[in-house]
Amino acid sequence: MSKIMDGKGIRVGVLGATGTVGQRFITLLANHPFFIIHALGASARSAGKPYSKAANWKQTTPIPSIVRDIIVHECKPEHFENCTVVFSGLDAEVAGDIESAFRAADLAVFSNAKNYRRDPSVPLVVPLVNASHLSMIPQQQALHQPPLKRGFVLTNANCSTTGLVIPLHALEKSFGPIESCIVTTMQAISGGGYPGVPSLDIIDNVVPYIGGEEEKMEWEVLKILGGITQGDDGLKTFDMHARNPLRVSASCNRVPVIDGHMMTVSVRFARRPPPSPQHVREALVAFTPEAQSIGCPSAPVHAIFVHEDPDRPQPRLDRYYQDGAGVSVGRVRQCPVLDIKFVVLANNVSIGAATSSIINAELAISKGFVKAPSVQ
Repeated sequence: MSKIMDGKGIRVGVLGATGTVGQRFITLLANHPFFIIHALGASARSAGKPYSKAANWKQTTPIPSIVRDIIVHECKPEHFENCTVVFSGLDAEVAGDIESAFRAADLAVFSNAKNYRRDPSVPLVVPLVNASHLSMIPQQQALHQPPLKRGFVLTNANCSTTGLVIPLHALEKSFGPIESCIVTTMQAISGGGYPGVPSLDIIDNVVPYIGGEEEKMEWEVLKILGGITQGDDGLKTFDMHARNPLRVSASCNRVPVIDGHMMTVSVRFARRPPPSPQHVREALVAFTPEAQSIGCPSAPVHAIFVHEDPDRPQPRLDRYYQDGAGVSVGRVRQCPVLDIKFVVLANNVSIGAATSSIINAELAISKGFVKAPSVQ
C-alpha cells in the first residue's frame, strides 16, 4: 500500500484516446488518486485538435473538464516522453507497431490490444488473477535489443476471458485444478467497438459467431491460469497450465445488449469428490486478490459478488456495480455432466478492458516495475 501511495502524481498518456476503450480510460483516470492525464494520442485526422473536438464522445457521463482542451497528438513516442505510464486503447490493426515503438522508447505500455498476448516474454495479466506474472517484465526488458531500463509491454486479456478466469482462479485456489471448462458467452455489442455490429444484424437477433473469439478464450485461459517455469538456460516461460492440463471449450455469441458480457460456465475439478455448490459459493465470496488486499485504488471491494436471487446477475441491473470493476456470479448449482455450473457477468469495457489495464499499472507500481520520478 505504501508503494502505491508513493506513486502520487504520475503522468500518464492514453493511446487511441478517441475510441471506445480510450474514452473509458479517460473516464476512469479523470478522478484517479495519483494518475494524471498528461498526453492523448489518436489518428492523424484527430491530431492537432482539442480533445473535445476530436472525440465522438459516447460515454454516459460528460467529457471530463481536465481533458477537454488537451491537444491530441499522433501516437508517436516523442509526444509522450514525459509520461511514466502509457495506456493503449488502440485497435489491433495499428497497435502492434505503435506499442513496439513506445516500448523501444523506454516507456511502460499497458495494452488492451491483442497483438502481444501470445508473445512469450509479455505478461498477459488479469489483475484480479495473476499479478505474479508481472515478474516476467525484467526478462522482457533484458531480451530487448538494446536492453530496456523502464520500457515494457504488458497486456490485459480478451474481455470475455477476463470475466471467465476470475471465478475459475478463485475455485482453483480453494479446490485445486480444474480439468475441464465449457463456457457459452452472450457478449454485448460494445465489445465490437464503435460503430460495431450493424443495427439490422443485431436488433431482434443473436449472432452465434464472433471472429477469433472462441480460440482466444480457449488459449488465453491457459496462459493466465498457468504458472511460470524456469528452464536450464535460466529463461522463464509461461507453462500454459501444463502441470495440470485444462481443456476449455468456448462458444461465443453477440447479443443486443450495450454493455456487459454474460457467460454460462460448467467446470469439472481434478480432485474427487468435487466441492458442493455451497462450498463453491463460499469460496467465491471469500476470494480476495492481491490487488484488493494491498489497496489498489481501482480494485473492487468484492472481486466476485455472488447473487442469491435465481434470476441474477443481469446486464442492465448489475453491470455497473462497483463501477464495473468486479464480476458477478449467480445460479451456482450442480452440473449433471461436469461438476458445477454457474452464470458470470463482467462489464466488458471496465474490468474487461480499461479497468484491468489501470489496476495492472497500479500493481506494477506497487511491485517496483514502473520506475520513474513522480510529479508532486
